[in-house]
Amino acid sequence: MTRRRRSPDTWRVLRWVLAAQFVFAAILLGTDLAQIVPQLAWPSPAPALTAPIGPGDQIRRYTPDQLPDRAPAPGSRPLPDTRDMPDRLDIATPEWEGEPVLTLTGRIAEGDAARVVAYLDALERLPTETYLNSPGGSVYDALEIGRALRAREIATVMTASDICLSACPYILAAGVTRHADPDAMIGVHQHYFGQNTVLPAFIAVEQIQRGQGEVMEYLQDMGVDPLVMRHALVTPWDEIYLLTPAERATYRLASEPESQG
Repeated sequence: MTRRRRSPDTWRVLRWVLAAQFVFAAILLGTDLAQIVPQLAWPSPAPALTAPIGPGDQIRRYTPDQLPDRAPAPGSRPLPDTRDMPDRLDIATPEWEGEPVLTLTGRIAEGDAARVVAYLDALERLPTETYLNSPGGSVYDALEIGRALRAREIATVMTASDICLSACPYILAAGVTRHADPDAMIGVHQHYFGQNTVLPAFIAVEQIQRGQGEVMEYLQDMGVDPLVMRHALVTPWDEIYLLTPAERATYRLASEPESQG
């Protein structure tokens, strides 16, 4: 049996395909660098995340790996401080004031939604409150976690030392009631809604718009004013817009806990 030799035209086509793949890879890398290099070369001039905020002065630098040290007072809540943030959500149900509560601590990684759902489904006694302490992460997983909490009619709570940034506020929004201490840190900024954007421009824009539309529809379903997204859309990924307690109430994202006195 004789082997068929590829014709010169076939080799020419294969070379063109290989060259096109190299060009595509170069564009892919260039697009990623174009998004990242400006922030590396000219970092945000905004104040540090720990700087006090006031109305109209709420943009702060944001680096998930450089979180502020917000340690709770002993016995004040069932969550660790920000120095103990794991790379994906730590899910637990400790006893708090005689009742089990759900705690979600750490970055929201891809696949965490499935983990949270499986965890809840395995519980014999469903908690009525979720305590949040997260610098954010996967938007998709945050939305799915939020839907799981709402389906089970679980409230969301943040105490004074907690943070809820980036995609985390979408989980906060899911609570049947949503309470946040005035000193809790809640912030939003721009997100990526797809993989690399080295696609035809109309497809990349379509992906972004679809993602933003899904988030806005989700917020409305949760009873939160989608106008809170206007702050996210104009705040770049290396900065965060910290919401004042008044804004949280205005957007129905969270209210202050009721006084126990």
